[in-house]
Amino acid sequence: MAALDTPVRTAHLEELGDRLSPLRLCKPAADEHMRRSLAQHGQLTAVTAFDDGDRLQLVDGFKRLRAAGLLGWTHLRVRVLEDDEATATATIVALHEHRGLSELEEGWIVRSLCRDHGLSQGAVAQMMSRHKSWVSRRLLLAEGLDEVVQADVRIGLLSARSALAVAALPRGNQQPAAELVSRRGMTTRQTEAMVRQLRELDSDEARAHAIAQWPDACASTSSDAGRARPRTEGEQLLADVAALMRQAVRVEVHLLETPVRVDGPEVVRQALGDLAALLATLEAAIARALALQDKADATLA
Repeated sequence: MAALDTPVRTAHLEELGDRLSPLRLCKPAADEHMRRSLAQHGQLTAVTAFDDGDRLQLVDGFKRLRAAGLLGWTHLRVRVLEDDEATATATIVALHEHRGLSELEEGWIVRSLCRDHGLSQGAVAQMMSRHKSWVSRRLLLAEGLDEVVQADVRIGLLSARSALAVAALPRGNQQPAAELVSRRGMTTRQTEAMVRQLRELDSDEARAHAIAQWPDACASTSSDAGRARPRTEGEQLLADVAALMRQAVRVEVHLLETPVRVDGPEVVRQALGDLAALLATLEAAIARALALQDKADATLA
């Protein structure tokens, strides 16, 4: 791969940009794993970027960049491609040939090349060494999936595989279906089963009604006399985390408004203080759980 033949140099974090980061998923757990890896082992592999004339824009290494910032690092080793932005964007797929991108990430990259850079599907296929049908399927996925659902995937409320299943529904049914999946902590297999049942219905209205009444609909089609399988402890945790993340995003949006205009500012200040204290406690609990998991993983290794 040409990128691996590019000389490595050191760059200040302020020189590195993340304009292409929306083309990749951001997973908090993966970011935390990277932060701990950098803290323990240092930077094992260089990030990859291209020069846009203003900054070195990353095409690979977004987790390392975020982790380095959290650790207070000032520099990273970087390979700088001698490519324009379109070619560098296509390189993302090649750089992850063996580690694998989700189909949705591939779709975002294809959409960027076709819509932002004005390339034909044939040109993108040739650039990526893929068949034109592969490019067409990825573009249809990226443009056929509701933008709100895609945003949920970006912030980790919905897995890419579950989003791929939801994409089989008409666009008007995708958002409520995705919210149901997130709220109930449904697995990918459960999501796919739900989508199959919804697609058997003959109208958007019927599907919307089924989604709104899904616990009852699920029970009525169950083979165990109308009783859904209880969640496992892990499924309940995932459901609670998804609900918490969704609420956290809403709180963040409110806090970014300047200023927060509500009655009783002292009450708001007290509530935010209580929330900050709770989040600090939760952060400590998460750190402890991750440390215990690391110890268990090390024992198994």
